[in-house]
Amino acid sequence: MSSRLPAATNQSEQSFSDPANPTPNPALISDDARIDFWAAQASRLDWAEPWHTTHRFEKPQVIGEDQDGNPTYSVPEIAWFEGGKLNVAHNCVDRHVEAGRGDHVALYFEGEPGDRLVYTYADLQREVARASHALTDLGVVKGDRVVIYLPVIPETVIMTLACARIGAIHSLVFGGFSAEALKFRVEDTGAKVLVTTDGQNRRGKVVPVKVNADEACSGDNQIEHVVVVRRTSRPGNKQLAAGTRGARSNDELEVPWTPGRDVWWHDLIKDAPTVHTPEFFDAETPLFIIYTSGTTGRPKGLVHTMGGYLVQTAYTHALLFDLLPDTLDDDGALRPDELSMVNDPAKVDSTVHWCTADLAWVTAHTYEIYGPLVNGVSEVIYEGTPNTPHPGRHFEVIERYGVTNYYTAPTLIRSLMGAFPHGIPQIYNFSSVRLLGSVGESINPEAWRWLRSQIGRDQVPFVDTWWQSETGSCVASPRPHDPQFAPPGTFAAGTPGTSPKPGCATRAIPGVSVRVLDESGEPVETGHQGLAVVDKIGPSMARTVWGDPQRYLSSYWQQYGERGWFLAGDGARLDDDDDLYILGRVDDVINVSGHRLSTIEIESALVTHPLVVEAGTTPVEDPLTGHAVLACVVLTPAGAEVSATQLHDELCAHVTREIGPIAKPREVIAVPDLPKTRSGKITRRLLAQLYHNQPLGDRSSLQNEEALDAIADVMSARRS
Repeated sequence: MSSRLPAATNQSEQSFSDPANPTPNPALISDDARIDFWAAQASRLDWAEPWHTTHRFEKPQVIGEDQDGNPTYSVPEIAWFEGGKLNVAHNCVDRHVEAGRGDHVALYFEGEPGDRLVYTYADLQREVARASHALTDLGVVKGDRVVIYLPVIPETVIMTLACARIGAIHSLVFGGFSAEALKFRVEDTGAKVLVTTDGQNRRGKVVPVKVNADEACSGDNQIEHVVVVRRTSRPGNKQLAAGTRGARSNDELEVPWTPGRDVWWHDLIKDAPTVHTPEFFDAETPLFIIYTSGTTGRPKGLVHTMGGYLVQTAYTHALLFDLLPDTLDDDGALRPDELSMVNDPAKVDSTVHWCTADLAWVTAHTYEIYGPLVNGVSEVIYEGTPNTPHPGRHFEVIERYGVTNYYTAPTLIRSLMGAFPHGIPQIYNFSSVRLLGSVGESINPEAWRWLRSQIGRDQVPFVDTWWQSETGSCVASPRPHDPQFAPPGTFAAGTPGTSPKPGCATRAIPGVSVRVLDESGEPVETGHQGLAVVDKIGPSMARTVWGDPQRYLSSYWQQYGERGWFLAGDGARLDDDDDLYILGRVDDVINVSGHRLSTIEIESALVTHPLVVEAGTTPVEDPLTGHAVLACVVLTPAGAEVSATQLHDELCAHVTREIGPIAKPREVIAVPDLPKTRSGKITRRLLAQLYHNQPLGDRSSLQNEEALDAIADVMSARRS
């Protein structure tokens, strides 16, 4: 099937390279240029039918008043490529096979115990076909929801693509979540099928998982079938009618079973055909529901649709991870053509991409499943934790598969810094690595420098990406071959952007635009903190909150009302070069005597001290100043040797030197770990609630809920 691209419906009179506006970003030229740009980028995909309308955006409008006289607004409506039809799985798998690349590796899988598998694109096509037939045999049709509660294994990718292929809406759930968190998602989506495993390999142990699935299905839900992937049990193990806990080894894992509802994955697919004819769906057909981390209240199920999401995902993956063809600019520097609509085949063939996120996180949806596969590169998926069986496991994976792109989270980088305080041993070969990236929270400059020095040899580009579950794909980032990574002497000293800026998202990608505003919508002064706002959206923006469109309005669009600007919820500032720094969630701002302090900035100062591996700061009540700074720190071995008084004095003096006396913590408390979501975000509000001995809010999305008990014990000991 060939790609068919209709003429753009909004023609701009200005070129993307208008000399009067030298930026290559079409969003900064005009709305027409922006829409034309995304219409052109859509030619990256195969379309069965062309679209009739490139973009439609019904901004919120005042429709009345509430009881207090405040305006009420209509819910925004967003659509891209309406009328166009495509199949997401065809674009990610079949078309590469049809182009003669069936033998190219799609997936390198490594399990925590050391088992390994390789899937070519032809292999993946056959497995997705079998899974598509299996889901259809279970009665799953377009629009049905399938919750996928699996670890990072090939079946997770295969089932995800199978859902996309038949038009089912998938919702991936981190395999380490509790039964309570899973139950919420099963019930909120109204899922027909739940896919899980018998057990999981986690930190060197086998953990039973099927019991969580059974508990999640015990309430009021629409589940008709539970599909079980055999990962840790042995064939022939007893299947029990009632749940059992306490697995000890693979041979002893007993799997609870509900006859008639539960079905083994291998039984379901063993006779399924290996060829499947895809159906093509309207671009605005829902593709998946991704739940926000729940750091501030009940998780929201964000809905992403097929066409717009895949267009922006395909482009941004190619842009950020250096797949675009190179061109020479006026300075003679070699750079990718940021506006190209095609990839460089040699770059695609030589790329081995590894996004270290769990597949249930939106980063992995975009830059570990759909982005790499739609662009036809090889990717690594790794089941285990980075320190199992030892802290250098990731380095082994990089070396074994020749990873070229290493895209990870600041939390993981900081943990590696703690594990290797004197640097990574020279026994590992990182010569394959040609690009680094970070995602999740804003990266501390010290972690940026460490990763680029230790794995990137102080040579490779570092793309510090800023985006969210809501935006679906990247909004702002430096790009490969950016002038900041040019060899010394290539550009004149003092030229904006020519020096590396650790922890800086630099600027919006082509096709979108970002502003930093105050609460009234006015630009803030350079260097001052404001609110990050996406004022020109791209096609991958979430369309709504599942089952609650009013929450979509109130959470993201209402503050700027009829202007139609998306409120990201992050604090930000611009520097003198108009480059963008993200300062963390606005919920995490600490207001000390009227001074607004960013938690990220204080934490970044703390982790540069040799006694500290990781830091989480949060506002706590203070009768005089309103807020005071509480710093919870994870210590290096050297830090664990000093007294609490010495630790407090040293770190307060360090923060005073780095930021100023207004930012120094009132209290410094050493803790074993910090509570984090699976995306690596520190759940700072829980630190404050533990400190004040208050009831904890939502914690269903934590990856390490056990950390709360340890922190509670530390806080209790301080109060006694």
